Amino acid sequence: MTRPTSPSSSVPVPSRPTPSGMQRKLLSFSPLLSLRTLTLSLTSTPPALLLFSRSKKHSPSPCDEPYDPPFSAVPKSPAPKSKTRSPIGDKSPALHSDLPFDFRYSYSETDASVKPIGFREPPRFSPFGPGLLDRKWDGVSAPANVEVHRERDSEAWNSVLSDPLTEEEIEQLVERYRHDDCSRQINLGRGGVTHNMLDDIHNHWKRAEAVRIKCLGVPTLDMDSVCFHLEDKTGGKIIYRKINILLLYRGRSYDPKQRPVIPLMLWKPLAPIYPRLVQNVTKGLTLEETKEMRNRGLNSPALLKLTRNGVYVNVVARVREAFKTSEVVRLDCTHVGTSDCKKIGVKLRELVPCVPILFKDGQIVIWRGKGIPGMS
Repeated sequence: MTRPTSPSSSVPVPSRPTPSGMQRKLLSFSPLLSLRTLTLSLTSTPPALLLFSRSKKHSPSPCDEPYDPPFSAVPKSPAPKSKTRSPIGDKSPALHSDLPFDFRYSYSETDASVKPIGFREPPRFSPFGPGLLDRKWDGVSAPANVEVHRERDSEAWNSVLSDPLTEEEIEQLVERYRHDDCSRQINLGRGGVTHNMLDDIHNHWKRAEAVRIKCLGVPTLDMDSVCFHLEDKTGGKIIYRKINILLLYRGRSYDPKQRPVIPLMLWKPLAPIYPRLVQNVTKGLTLEETKEMRNRGLNSPALLKLTRNGVYVNVVARVREAFKTSEVVRLDCTHVGTSDCKKIGVKLRELVPCVPILFKDGQIVIWRGKGIPGMS
């Protein structure tokens, strides 16, 4: 048995055979050998030489500018110039409009005969902007500065309407604009016929002969008032009316370049404070009778259940019919909202007529009153 020799012994180590040509090619493509070769080359190269090669690779050419960056920046498009706005104190001429009516936020949902008892914001803050309109804002409206000539204005608007449409022309316009997918539509909500809606109507009239108006919410209680204000404030003509859908025609001789000047309201003004709608003691009744009427109304079945932003075109007729057999009527307005409930009560008081005696938990209790013609 032979004894193994230690590494320090002077036994000759056989030399490693040199690889052939084919083996040399195979070794050159080995990933481990390539990684080892790259590591050795990086460690053996001096840092100064690496910096020199890097700077030489990315250094600018002699023909370039001395301050040219290594990578040319992408040219930026020039920033759009902001429109210069005139300061508030600028004495530019105020806008003038020849429309022969007082400017209000809503024309169909406000009554000019009822005066407010207070304001929630100072009346000097005009919603048309400071110094932008030559009419003074009084907290409710901006009265016209010129004398109103209804006859002259009606003649001018009749000249724009020109000859009335034939039945065939009306049928064509109705078929074109009465559908729900009509692109020329304006939604009329709880605000009714608002001031800025007049500008929207004229914008649609630039490219269309008629505009479709879909009415929802409290204004649908009195569609006659909505139609009147639309025709009175725009000069157009209602050619189609079905439930809550209206078509407003612009006229044969309408010229978009001659449209009236309509200054826009920049914000919605806060509603002023009006007298209380419901008194503690109803006029015509004693305190005990008022309490009895309210309890009777709350315990009676609801005549109608109104929804939010619904269509209320038949509410007035239903209330009038119910008053023929009942003295007190209750309307369920749980999902309508407090502000809309009060608006509904105001409209019913004028249209039925009746006396609202209670607004509580979304319930409206109305009394038919005494001495109403046609009712006992």
